[in-house]
Amino acid sequence: MKFILATKENMTEYFSEEGNVVPVTILSAGPVTVTRIFSKEQDGYNSVQVGFRTQKKERISKSRIGTMGGGLYKNLKEFRLKPNDTSDVKVGDSIDVSIFSPGDRLVVSSISKGKGFQGVVKRHGFHGGPRTHGQKHSEREGGSIGGGLRTHVPKGMRMAGRMGGDRITQKNLEVVSIDKENNLMLVKGAITGKRGSLVEVVSR
Repeated sequence: MKFILATKENMTEYFSEEGNVVPVTILSAGPVTVTRIFSKEQDGYNSVQVGFRTQKKERISKSRIGTMGGGLYKNLKEFRLKPNDTSDVKVGDSIDVSIFSPGDRLVVSSISKGKGFQGVVKRHGFHGGPRTHGQKHSEREGGSIGGGLRTHVPKGMRMAGRMGGDRITQKNLEVVSIDKENNLMLVKGAITGKRGSLVEVVSR
């Protein structure tokens, strides 16, 4: 299992050896430092905790500093290992983008762009009401939210509300190219989030 933390840079076009144009997302991946190892015997599960991007000591709580393995990191992330996965990394080891190679299939997680308070048409894809035949101000309204018999709103009713800012996981994305000198990874297709978003990258 290979894993790393990255920040989303931007999208661009990549020309393959066959001359095909491939839309790619550029990720600034790593390096990350192993800050803690969790074991089945001591903690009940196997995982590796890594730190990414340094931070001023004044900006980190003392309790959080105690979990960073001696470093000062802006981002801490734990990658859970399967029972049959064996990891030979040790605390203090550095992991960079060179562990990946073109053709690897990835599972990528990040936070989607926040869109604020949105109505049902944009948030859920409602078609809206008729634009004529007597309707006045309900073209983009959600309509009825309950029946006449049971006077309550059913659970899960799709309504207006805050949209975006959700954790999104995308699977089976392909690594197109690796730039080891600049710690860059080119991934085929679009990745959720804005520029600078933290991205978790895993390849099993």
